[in-house]
Amino acid sequence: MDNPFGGLPPAYLSPHGSSFTDFLAHAEPALLPGRRPLPPGTVGEVSPHGTTIVAATFDGGVVIGGDRRATMGNVIAQRDIEKVYAADAYSAIGIAGTAGIALEMVRLFQIELEHYEKIEGATLSLDGKANRLSAMLKGNLAIALQGLAVLPLFVGYDQQKNPSHAGRIFSYDVTGGCYEEQFFHSVGSGSTFAKSSLKKLWHKDIDLAGAEHVLVESLYDAADDDTATGGPDLTRGLFPILFTITADGIRRVDDETIEAICDEIITNRTAILRRPESVASDHTPQGSGR
Repeated sequence: MDNPFGGLPPAYLSPHGSSFTDFLAHAEPALLPGRRPLPPGTVGEVSPHGTTIVAATFDGGVVIGGDRRATMGNVIAQRDIEKVYAADAYSAIGIAGTAGIALEMVRLFQIELEHYEKIEGATLSLDGKANRLSAMLKGNLAIALQGLAVLPLFVGYDQQKNPSHAGRIFSYDVTGGCYEEQFFHSVGSGSTFAKSSLKKLWHKDIDLAGAEHVLVESLYDAADDDTATGGPDLTRGLFPILFTITADGIRRVDDETIEAICDEIITNRTAILRRPESVASDHTPQGSGR
């Protein structure tokens, strides 16, 4: 026995700094996603993947959202997966890539931030949070190269900046590279279509309600062209998930608000694509016998 007198093992009584990930690497390394043994070859095809994540800033904060679909090859693995989570009171994380590993990483990141606050008696800066997530991704590189990659999108409200520019967005690559994005960004299989939509819809004077509408519409556009991205499911009552972060903290947008936005988008798109019969009859060629 490590401790014949009972109590915690010695690893739990040794100082390891303010990083919970570093402590776990010392005490229970097998619990880290990147340390898990895997069979040889590429295994990503047999695991569910989540897409698409979008984010945009506005005057006073930032909004992040994601669709609800997870796929496994050409099969829908889950229709109601949640891919966006609160990291702490002023930040959120959205996940694209291997769903199981991503969810595990989110939980570990949440504990990492809480552990730091308990040990240091203060919260990490937003840049510090972004860097901690970068370090976790670097530790996941080995299994990422086997097809189990995770690509998060991290957003937050920077309390050290001017409120009008406090919303910030950070993207990553599989090696842990961290990049701050300006105004808006998207990751996941539908990101090309979502980002193209964001380019047309976002503007510098956008407010909170406008930013929420823009994100939902960009996810709608992504779902229209990307089979791995799920659009609003009116039959099951499933809609995208949105979180807003302002000086007042983080808030999840209620489903009723998102449903109203989806209804407006669908109504507008239907009106454009389906021309009324009265309009069509006005253009009937003369001499057609009608």
